[in-house]
Amino acid sequence: MVPVGSALFSPTCNFFFSPCISRSMHRSQNVIKFCVSNVMAEPTTVRTSERTSLGFKNLTETFWVDVQRAEGRELNVALSAPLSLGLSSVENVENVAIRVELSNGCVGWGEVAVVPLVTGDQTKALVKVREACQFLRQSPPMTLNFALDEIARILPGSEFASVRAGVEMALIDAVANSIDIPLWRLFGGASNSLSTVTTIPAVSPAEASELASKYCKLGFSTLKLNVGRNITADIDVLQAIHAVHPHCSFILDANEGYTSEEAVEVLGKLNDMGVIPVLFEQPVHRDDWSGLHDVSNFARDTYGISVVADESCRSLNDVQKVMQENLASVVNIKLAKFGVLGTLQIIKATRKSGLHLMIDGMIETRLATGFALHLAAGLGCIKYVNLNTPFLLSEDPFVGGCEVSGAIYNFTNARGQGGFLKWTIVS
Repeated sequence: MVPVGSALFSPTCNFFFSPCISRSMHRSQNVIKFCVSNVMAEPTTVRTSERTSLGFKNLTETFWVDVQRAEGRELNVALSAPLSLGLSSVENVENVAIRVELSNGCVGWGEVAVVPLVTGDQTKALVKVREACQFLRQSPPMTLNFALDEIARILPGSEFASVRAGVEMALIDAVANSIDIPLWRLFGGASNSLSTVTTIPAVSPAEASELASKYCKLGFSTLKLNVGRNITADIDVLQAIHAVHPHCSFILDANEGYTSEEAVEVLGKLNDMGVIPVLFEQPVHRDDWSGLHDVSNFARDTYGISVVADESCRSLNDVQKVMQENLASVVNIKLAKFGVLGTLQIIKATRKSGLHLMIDGMIETRLATGFALHLAAGLGCIKYVNLNTPFLLSEDPFVGGCEVSGAIYNFTNARGQGGFLKWTIVS
């Protein structure tokens, strides 16, 4: 049997097995435990595609996990201001936190993003988390790959993608802690820093202008605005910000709110103002594939604006439809929408297609946001990063993690995520 809590090979980091070996009986199985030490912090020089295809995948097949404790709790944090997400408005984070502890003492953390109209309610999520945690606690040692497969069986499809993502995060973080490697290196080590945009919520023009000034002073050069509810109000907000910050770039997220005709009208009015958005996200209803295609072609051919498919893509099949029919220039991926492994599958499928990727989040704390940031930094193939919801929270329950300097996230060599949740204050 492969030793529990050990990895046979990882191309991003070399390990040796120290002489301290113990043999013990555990859950009626004969288990050999090795002490693993890290002897090389720098990644080997390999192409990004090789790092990401061999490193993490190989680890899932060779690392054995033995879960001693697994638990889920409510994670409730207030937002500083209401935030639009799809067709709903959210005032509080009501997520689920997950803590997984392996037999070697290493702990991993995960977060389930809960948005009632998108992912279901917190109570339902907590029930499914506890079901998955019970499975992990009662299972004998198994490879990480097998554990993740079983979690996918317990939490199948898009209905439970957010819960599945949270459990996957916790397991992967625990394993990264076990082999003493930061998540961004585990996912490929392409970069140790990322720049993100930030979001201006649906507020009055004066409030939007004030927030824009605040974020620009912090170093943000691109602002994301939630639009799509009222064309006149949307234009007023953009005018107010543009008047004070004419060099600021914009991403518009219509959250399915426009018809294709309205979307074209908005772009025309913005052009008259001298504003050309970097991206125009989900301008029409998720099921209006024809409208998405028409707006995308018009925006690209007329103004050079890329249209992003977000809510329209709920599965790998939807992403493949966008690629095959050229329905948009960018696809927005979220761990809570596809799961961690599902997201990696989509990234692999789009690598050679010419379709660009944007990584985004639901309403999440720095726990889930941090995991997504590590993944994006490690892979290095995601063009647009919009991971900013921690800036919108009234408090921060996560300790440590990547370092934040304005719009820049910097990643250290701390193992795993490099942080932990204040477990004692979680419900």
